[in-house]
Amino acid sequence: VQLQASGGGLAQAGGSLRLSCVASGSVNVMAWYRQYPGEQREWVAVINSGGATNYVDSVKGRFTISRDNAKNTVYLQMNSLKPEDTAVYYCKAVRVMARGSLHYWGQGTVVTVSS
Repeated sequence: VQLQASGGGLAQAGGSLRLSCVASGSVNVMAWYRQYPGEQREWVAVINSGGATNYVDSVKGRFTISRDNAKNTVYLQMNSLKPEDTAVYYCKAVRVMARGSLHYWGQGTVVTVSS
């Protein structure tokens, strides 16, 4: 499975951006991570095939993850952006198999929030 992320860019604090990530095949779990310079990638939001979601505390109430299973696409709607949301954002997908799971990463998309 290949993942293609898009939608990053520059926004002002308080503004919004929408990230998209298209998977080339069906997957079970889709998620967004972000990475600050010099730091490890951190989990931001996750959604399973049934639509259940979870978020890191720092984005709750501001970010919304959603997916279109027919299009194998996951979205991250980011509202009320803060400068500390500036990072490289990565999508991740997991395909659950009979014996274990396969994990896939997309290329990063840069989000820059100016104060």
